[in-house]
Amino acid sequence: MPEPRSWADWKILRMGTTMPPPVMKRRHAQRPIDPPQEKDFRRLMDNAKLTLNGKDYDLPVTVGTEGEVGIDITSLRAKSGAITLDSGYGNTGACKSSICFIDGEEGILRYRGYDIADLAESASFVEVAHLLIYGELPNPQQLSVFREKLTRHSMIHEDMKKFYEGYPPTAHPMAVLSSMVASLSTYYPTVAGEDSDQNIIRLLAKTKTIAAYAYKKSAGQPTIYPLNELSYCANFLRMMFAIPCEEYKVNDVWVRALNKLLILHADHEQNCSTSTVRIVGSSQANLYASISAGICALWGPLHGGANQSVLEMLEQIRNDGSDYKKYVDLAKNKNSGFKLMGFGHRVYT
Repeated sequence: MPEPRSWADWKILRMGTTMPPPVMKRRHAQRPIDPPQEKDFRRLMDNAKLTLNGKDYDLPVTVGTEGEVGIDITSLRAKSGAITLDSGYGNTGACKSSICFIDGEEGILRYRGYDIADLAESASFVEVAHLLIYGELPNPQQLSVFREKLTRHSMIHEDMKKFYEGYPPTAHPMAVLSSMVASLSTYYPTVAGEDSDQNIIRLLAKTKTIAAYAYKKSAGQPTIYPLNELSYCANFLRMMFAIPCEEYKVNDVWVRALNKLLILHADHEQNCSTSTVRIVGSSQANLYASISAGICALWGPLHGGANQSVLEMLEQIRNDGSDYKKYVDLAKNKNSGFKLMGFGHRVYT
């Protein structure tokens, strides 16, 4: 579990000064970030005891920085010959992680200990990506280097553009995205001793280009090359919506909205797609193949595909005269079969 972090420390570093920064008003957070309490919790915990067929087994107890309690059953099968059954893994932690913490009941989402409200309000998606990958928000020099790498690797190989010609315009964008990301493994095969950071940069930089080109294919429009002078989010919007016959001006409001959207979607603990990537990657499969598998998992209607269901629902309401009250009433009627999509994942409700 990530320990709560000091936002002020990074603000000082980011401004390049040793003077205390101004007090940040936390418009969204329910309470200030508490100091780490991991040691206090661990002093209170003993081993768990399992009794099976009249024999006792001591199992270690692991406690996270937020007081989350987990029973370590790693040695259970070797000691007892028994395994645990947890359909859906709703009660199973697959690993220890310091990346993300979610408590839906308390309305908490933290990346590396930082409150999501602070990050969404004052950081960029690129800064948050650096935080999630490397464990720290970047200082100005680190941010400049990271941005430069993302910019220089945003183009895809020209031959890859020919792949889009084989897809029908009606192809589902997730099918195109997953296959195109998998195809990156043919251009960047796994090489022993290669710096993994290089592939991380490639993946972050090229995915937005691949996604934008998939949209252009569906719209029957020519693809637009990335522009090095633009930010990550601005570049994506330009590649999505610009056309060669007229100048395209990136809307700053859209950039800020997309920035916040990407920050909020950057990590959500050990969800379906994350678990898929970890399982595929555990076989030492190529990074791009592993991520492609995760995209396929994200496609499902019970995971990221729920976003598609929301858009389809909104279109349905619009086409029916935009009478939203009618659909709210339908959602309240248990016999209608209609569900109001987009108002809370089960982890938050």
